[in-house]
Amino acid sequence: MNSTTLQHTASRATRRSPFPFQAMHTHSFGITLIGLVIATSATTSPASDWPQWRGTNYDGISPATLLPDNATHPSLKQRWKASIGTGFSSFSVHDGKLYTMGNQNDQDTVWCFDADSGKILWQHTYSCPLDPLYYEGGPGATPTVHDDVVYTLSKKGHVHALNQQTGQVLWKRDLLADHQLELPEWSFAASPFIHKNLLILNVGDHGLALRLDTGVTEWTSPSTPSGYATPVPIAPNALAVFRAKFISAVNPLTGQKLWEIPWESSRGVNAADPLHHDGQLLVSSSSGTALLQLSPSPTEIWKGKYRSYFNPPVKIGDHVYGIDGTTHRPTRLVCFEWATGKEIWAEPGFGSGGLVAVGNHLVICDKGEIIIATATPDGFEPLIRETVLQGKCWTAPVVAHGRIYARNATGDLVCLDLEP
Repeated sequence: MNSTTLQHTASRATRRSPFPFQAMHTHSFGITLIGLVIATSATTSPASDWPQWRGTNYDGISPATLLPDNATHPSLKQRWKASIGTGFSSFSVHDGKLYTMGNQNDQDTVWCFDADSGKILWQHTYSCPLDPLYYEGGPGATPTVHDDVVYTLSKKGHVHALNQQTGQVLWKRDLLADHQLELPEWSFAASPFIHKNLLILNVGDHGLALRLDTGVTEWTSPSTPSGYATPVPIAPNALAVFRAKFISAVNPLTGQKLWEIPWESSRGVNAADPLHHDGQLLVSSSSGTALLQLSPSPTEIWKGKYRSYFNPPVKIGDHVYGIDGTTHRPTRLVCFEWATGKEIWAEPGFGSGGLVAVGNHLVICDKGEIIIATATPDGFEPLIRETVLQGKCWTAPVVAHGRIYARNATGDLVCLDLEP
């Protein structure tokens, strides 16, 4: 199927604020809190599914049950294993199927496995360079599943809409060819985000939207390099978009910027998704961390030295848990207060892995280990620490229906059962 005909409307021109934490306003912007995760996306899923990057609620927290309260000596058991090709794509789990991506011989493959058995149900392959640059290369975005369609973005701007059951191509786009986008240094890595009838992608200056049904472009922004983070919902018609040099709010229906705050990081690596809670936004990169109050206009509550690099932290209760540091030196697992940024404890000896949460437990994949620890401000309390993979593990694990899914950079995927 050929790429969809180019159709788009230009976004408004950007005006830059010269002062840190002084927002540029182009529209009246008020935050309305609505329920547990703002209903900007129509994605519906069984309670324990994980249909997109960061899960159903975009916060890295799984609704699945992990351990019974009376578990005394839990252990991990490998249920199945697969080879999926080089990359850092995480997993989506929906309707008994697992989706992910990898690259072999300069070809990307979107994989669909039976989540229980590991049987390959279908795969879709297309040409895309591995493009290693100080790392192994391969895709970094995670498939998004919505209404029986799997949406994917390659590091070079290939977008696919695939039938969830068969892998049939419903439509596809080549965004570099269609929109002459400039790639960031490490190419595109943000996962597709769905808002109503639109697929929102963090490509270009502050994003681009395609229609879900046809792939036709709804709106674009200037073609300058993007950031690497996935958009995060912060209001009914507002997404936080972590751009190459700014954190912004964008109207997903029109592409209009609602506000922007300068945020520059080394080599433009604004990669960790912001974390939204109760009208506040936690923003973090190698440059540090800030908590913003969003309404009536974005203002800084505090600023600190904690640094998310690739993977965002999780908020459990009044505390935040995440890996602090970059790939250039050893990192720490840190607990700090959401309200103040005060560090409560830090455990050294980590790499650049990722983590999610299940109930009051952290599930970490780092340096080949799966670590399950109680999320408590009292200190680091690991319950399980087992090596399950070899080599570099930068990809956040996923927990769905009581199973843990993890991968390494070279494409070894494992599905693990947790035995109490």
